[in-house]
Amino acid sequence: MTKLKPKLSDEEKRLLKIRNELNRKRPWFRRQEWFRYKRLGTAWRRPKGKHSKMREHKGYRPPVVDSGFRGPKKVRGLHPSGFREVLVHNVKDLEKVNPEREAIRIASRVGVRKRMEIEEKARELNIRVLNPMQRGE
Repeated sequence: MTKLKPKLSDEEKRLLKIRNELNRKRPWFRRQEWFRYKRLGTAWRRPKGKHSKMREHKGYRPPVVDSGFRGPKKVRGLHPSGFREVLVHNVKDLEKVNPEREAIRIASRVGVRKRMEIEEKARELNIRVLNPMQRGE
């Protein structure tokens, strides 16, 4: 089965390419002193200390999250395929989906039987499923 493509304008396609390039160059933002204490983890937290060199954007410190790292506004929040994601919990939720611009992501709490029903209905309605069930190899 071929993967469905969204109907995007030339401008949106161009901006998605730009966003992809920016994502490739964007640094990996890590929490201040993540390397020092294992319990901290690497998840981003804003540096807040009074004497924090990271907060002051000193060049020898890791980069800090800033609005300058954002992608183009028109394509912000889109899935890399170009679709807007819609979270689906049951078959009835598929009625609200626009197959030309939106793709579905089946909620993790949905069981196998209902998931199969959702995927079958999505196939009939020509809707892309971003997390289809893995068939047994």
